[in-house]
Amino acid sequence: MLLLSCSSKLQMLEVTLRRRLPETLQVCGAVMNINRGNPAGHEVLVDSWPEFKAVLTRPCTEVATDDSDFYTNMYAAYYRDLGAYRALIGSTVNWGQAFCIHGFRDGVLEASRDIAQAKGVKLDVYRYFTYCHPDPSILPEIQMDPNVRLSSLDVSHTDLLNETWLYGGNEHSKRFLESLIRLFPCFCLLDTSDRPVSWIISDPFGAMGHSFTLPQHRGRGYGGVLNNVLAKRLHALGYPSYGHVATDNYPMQRLQERQGFQRQPDVSHFILHNAALGIAPMLTPS
Repeated sequence: MLLLSCSSKLQMLEVTLRRRLPETLQVCGAVMNINRGNPAGHEVLVDSWPEFKAVLTRPCTEVATDDSDFYTNMYAAYYRDLGAYRALIGSTVNWGQAFCIHGFRDGVLEASRDIAQAKGVKLDVYRYFTYCHPDPSILPEIQMDPNVRLSSLDVSHTDLLNETWLYGGNEHSKRFLESLIRLFPCFCLLDTSDRPVSWIISDPFGAMGHSFTLPQHRGRGYGGVLNNVLAKRLHALGYPSYGHVATDNYPMQRLQERQGFQRQPDVSHFILHNAALGIAPMLTPS
């Protein structure tokens, strides 16, 4: 196992991962963020260098200080040799923490299951389709509804996002959402009272993340507007424009396809380890 801390090696790794897109999307996005200031405080591990067969990104020790915070303790995985990947996660992951591994290919899940069984660790597995746009610069400009205006999310909006997020509602999720708003491109549509009615965020893996429209404002195309805006923004910054959609979220799947996003053949796995450790107190409604 090698920790890549040399900037020239990290740049070389990024070049290699970009050549292997889209199968490297999550790890490539994480490495790109590391090479551009490392706002999330992540680091990169490989099985060997310069010829590598497995790559894992993880939060630095200084970041992963809370053993129960699986929102922060996020890993991204890519492998060309499953045996090398098994050895890498077996020796470099803190299995006593609650953490989440993101990755394509069934081997990522298979390796977690085998090691978790041996260690007595419980897993929760979530599967998503991944959509990637080949060239967001060709996305057409969308006419804005005159009742809303485009803006960036602000940390003052964190409580609203946390209350409405399916996986939110606790202190860990609130801190996580606030960090995304501070560190990564996130957009919203504000009504005439400057209240967000629809929003979309991006994450430490360079992915277009959680999007949401308040129920009373749905059916007006707001999600499509923000999907368009964020895809173009990430593309302008040099990132792949991609995101994950739940396998049963058919409206969002149709939206992605209408906008020219292409569904990737491999299902993306979000594998939550030691989930019980991450049960944080629910926030008390104000």
